[in-house]
Amino acid sequence: MKQQPQTFEDFTAIAIDEGFDEVLVREWTPALVIDTHTHPFDVSAWVVRGEFKLTVGDKEIKLKAGDPFRLARDIPHAEHYGPEGATVWVARANP
Repeated sequence: MKQQPQTFEDFTAIAIDEGFDEVLVREWTPALVIDTHTHPFDVSAWVVRGEFKLTVGDKEIKLKAGDPFRLARDIPHAEHYGPEGATVWVARANP
């Protein structure tokens, strides 16, 4: 995602233009840990509230409100949400 969306509607329009076919809002609870897993879809996402750590292999990426990230399908990763939890706008490109 090249530009910062101001609203969920902006995020949705940008995601659809980029070829994503599903867009949703995910709310994550405080201190939630999701062990290593994969998704059968590509992800383009924007952190709207809170913060979390995304671990891909031996690389830990700290994400906070205002940060975008992308993750290709079938990439093993883990998620560790901060003390506030997080709200993330997520676009998925399903195969």
